[in-house]
Amino acid sequence: MGSGPGDDGEGMIVGKAGTACARAETAWPPRARLCPRRLLPAMAMAVLAGCSCSPRAVEPPPRSDERIPAAHESSVIAVPVDMDAALLTRAIEKSLPRTLWTIDQHSDRCIPPRRVRILGRRVAVTPPISCTIVGTVTRGPVRLRGEGPAIIADLPIRARISARDIGGILKGETATGSARVQAIIRLTLAQDWSPRGTIRLRYDWTTPPGIDFLGQRITFTDKADAHLRPIIRDLERRLPRELQRVHLRAKVEGLWRGAFRSILLNERNPPVWMRLTPRRLIYDGHIFEQGQLRLNLGLDALTETFVGARPADPAPTPLPPPAGSGQPGELRFFIPVVADYGQIEPVILRALVRRSARPFDLPGVGPVMVRFGKVTAYGTRNGRIAVGLAMAAQPQGSRLGETHGVVWMTARPVNAPNSATIRFEDLALDGITDGIGGNLLLRLAREPAFSALIAQSLTQNFANDIDGLLVKVRRAIAERQEGDFAIRARIASVETGRIAAYGTGFYLPVRLTGQAHIDYRPAPAPPAQAPARR
Repeated sequence: MGSGPGDDGEGMIVGKAGTACARAETAWPPRARLCPRRLLPAMAMAVLAGCSCSPRAVEPPPRSDERIPAAHESSVIAVPVDMDAALLTRAIEKSLPRTLWTIDQHSDRCIPPRRVRILGRRVAVTPPISCTIVGTVTRGPVRLRGEGPAIIADLPIRARISARDIGGILKGETATGSARVQAIIRLTLAQDWSPRGTIRLRYDWTTPPGIDFLGQRITFTDKADAHLRPIIRDLERRLPRELQRVHLRAKVEGLWRGAFRSILLNERNPPVWMRLTPRRLIYDGHIFEQGQLRLNLGLDALTETFVGARPADPAPTPLPPPAGSGQPGELRFFIPVVADYGQIEPVILRALVRRSARPFDLPGVGPVMVRFGKVTAYGTRNGRIAVGLAMAAQPQGSRLGETHGVVWMTARPVNAPNSATIRFEDLALDGITDGIGGNLLLRLAREPAFSALIAQSLTQNFANDIDGLLVKVRRAIAERQEGDFAIRARIASVETGRIAAYGTGFYLPVRLTGQAHIDYRPAPAPPAQAPARR
């Protein structure tokens, strides 16, 4: 790397003859005062272009072969798994008999004795009335609904109860009533992803069954809880076995293995891929809605962004146990805004050609006309870019012809935080190749006005590139099908990183955050073909 424009680094780019030239350049202007005025340009060119004063040619700065690295972030993507709740309904229907219990019992006190107060004492004026209670309690069809994280199984209950042989007076009275019984089901997942269920009873008679007799109300509700509890306990035992029919683990395992994949974010200019490498599968409860039991799962995955060819899919790992923490839906990844160095070459050349319409004022030489040819730019070491300028220069009025060569300089790209405007700092002169009388070109390159022109021509604004790429990425992840997965994502915020120069181009990382949702929709298995008839 060479010295900067303000350094006395000539010894780095010239040999012994070059050092002599440097001394001549320093000494010749005072002596020139003794010469006729018309000899000054000629003497200057003799010093700057004489073959004994030509600088030693340097090699162009080495090209970097460093590739743009894969950017990676950690994301938790919502991956719900839907289960048909009809299976749960069938499990409850199968576990609960239609006739919940029957009643056939005698009671000596269907109606307690009637008492009145006489002389301050309560005296029974009627004996207790006995009766025989018979009847059945049946249930209607089970209906499921959601209530927060719980699944509510509504069990409509109807009771038809008769009181017979009431005190030997009435032959029988029949009463009906209805109750609302709710089984509150809470599901959990074991470490092997098998579902478990706990059930709590909530019970309320909406119309208690009863009859009126001799001004008394006979009700038949006191035994209901005692009969319902063993039924619920039996349901709780049966439910896990029935839930095994959902084959939840097989579904989750298919989701897990299928998530090890690469997703195309941008098809070309440049191709951009996001590779998912799952690390955990988070269980965040479940909801019941519209006849579907939805398990809220979150895929904690490493999201890597690649530029170029499609990266190989990562090797799937065994399904881990359900994890219990995370914030499903948070998507974070980088997209690269990549600019090929060939894009800035014509920009630099246009700026130089416009400037070359008027001469450069070189101290000690006077006005110098400069022509610019090819501009070469590429990535070099230490995160810098190399720029080669093919130049031809001639002081005005000189008859000695043009001085020409390729001047090489390097610079470091920088940008402010969250800014897409790229500027270049630490502009340094490396030397000259193919130079004839190249000291004139080197002196031009060291002039602050010239180096400022180069730095200004290098300045880029990638805002349009970022906006264009974001449009493509938003379109790519907004709604797309990838195998068994339907992916939906929304970008919420954009954060621009630091520009870097690599062998393949400028790399400006842009960090995106948003919400991501993946629906697991495995394709149905093809129907089995009937064997061909012979």
